[in-house]
Amino acid sequence: MAEFNYFNYFTEIEEYFWQKRGAHLLVSPLDWAIVETWQKAGISLPAVLRGIDRAFESYARSRRAAGGQQLKSLAYCVDAVLEAADEEKETAAGTGPVAGAAKSAEAGETFSRSELRAFFLRNSEKIGAQVAALRGMQPETAARLDEMRARIAELLPLIDSPALLDLEDLERRLTVMEEKLTGLLTSSAPEEFLLEVRRELDRQLAPYRRKMNAAQLSQLERQYMQKRVWERYNLPRLSLFYMT
Repeated sequence: MAEFNYFNYFTEIEEYFWQKRGAHLLVSPLDWAIVETWQKAGISLPAVLRGIDRAFESYARSRRAAGGQQLKSLAYCVDAVLEAADEEKETAAGTGPVAGAAKSAEAGETFSRSELRAFFLRNSEKIGAQVAALRGMQPETAARLDEMRARIAELLPLIDSPALLDLEDLERRLTVMEEKLTGLLTSSAPEEFLLEVRRELDRQLAPYRRKMNAAQLSQLERQYMQKRVWERYNLPRLSLFYMT
C-alpha cells in the first residue's frame, strides 16, 4: 500500500474497483464524484482500498449477490471507506509531525519538473481553446477563463525554480483556482442543463441514499455538479490528481 503514488489516487481506485468487479467497465460520473469527496476529505489511498475490500466482502454475503447481481457503484462502499479512514486516524494518533514530514518528502519526489510543466501548458492550451470558442457567445465567461489561464502561467516560475518544490502548496493553489472556476461555470451554465444534471444525479443516487448522511450527500452533490459542469465546457481539471 505504501508504494502507491499519492497523486495516482483516482487511477488506483478506479483500477482496483475494476479488479474487484472482475470487469473492465467505465466508472460512472457518480463514482468519480464519490472518489473526489474522499480525496477532498483527505482519506488516504490505503484506507479507500481497505474500505472497498470490506464493502465487497459484505456484498458477497448479501441477498443481491446470492441472486447474481453485481456490485455496480462505489456508492455501496462509502460507509466501509469512512470506517477504514476512522480506524487509520486512530492508529496514527500521536505520530502527527512525523507522518506529515514523510508525506511531504514522498510528494517532493512524485513528478519531474518537465511533467509538471507539460501538464500546466497542456491545461493552458485547452483553456485557451475554450476562451476562443466562448468569446462571441459568453464574453464575460471567456474573459474570466483567460484570467485563469494567466494564473496558470504565473505558477510556471515555481516549477522552474531550483528550490525544492512544495507540491502540497501547489495543489492548494490549484484547488482554490478550481473552486473559483467552478463557481463561474455553474453561474454561466444554462438552467435547463443544471436541472438535468440534478435529475441525473437523483436517479443514480436513489438506491444508495439511505446509506449516506446529509453531509455526505451534500458533498457528493457538489462534486458531481462540479464534474459535469467542467465536462460541459470541455475544460481540463487543474488538480495534480488529474495528471495521470
